[in-house]
Amino acid sequence: MSDDHTHVQEFFTARAADWDRRFPDDGPAYAAAVAGLGLREGDRVLDAGCGTGRALPPLRAAVGSSGVVLGADLTPAMLREAARAGRDRDGALLLTDVAALPLRTSALDAVFAAGLIAHLPDPAGNLREIARVVRPGGVLALFHPVGRVALAARQGRTLTPSDLRAEPNLRALLSRSGWRMTSYADEDTRFLALAVRAD
Repeated sequence: MSDDHTHVQEFFTARAADWDRRFPDDGPAYAAAVAGLGLREGDRVLDAGCGTGRALPPLRAAVGSSGVVLGADLTPAMLREAARAGRDRDGALLLTDVAALPLRTSALDAVFAAGLIAHLPDPAGNLREIARVVRPGGVLALFHPVGRVALAARQGRTLTPSDLRAEPNLRALLSRSGWRMTSYADEDTRFLALAVRAD
């Protein structure tokens, strides 16, 4: 396991048991972001870096009983909390790295990724792997329940022009990784960038 993976697992393992209690009011923001994906009954969707699975219930509601919902995370403790909360009833939980997803090429219609991009050791390579498993024309949502300024303040850091989630930086990164950004919102109450898988 790489040092990046070890660091991510240690960070989230230490916080897994209290994660949902720390952010109890995020549910509506997750539901609104999922609605932005435009999912339909029967679609196949992955929550990449699903953590405790807070997006799984709205994803299941969006694709219905005939759809496929997967939640993938690198940290066993987060997946245990997702199962403890009963969210494994809304989607199958996979212990895996987004750098090597155990899915067929073009298997999915959409990917939802909340807070994931900041934890990717190779953002361009990892986003290319996510693109691999999404059909051409499929959608990616990069989401956070607070915007960049609010998140930086929460973490005690200052935003810089090199911030990966700044619109020009993210647009270029997505373009290099097989995606075309279609919308970008960075507000106090949410961050949501949508992209379409290029042909």
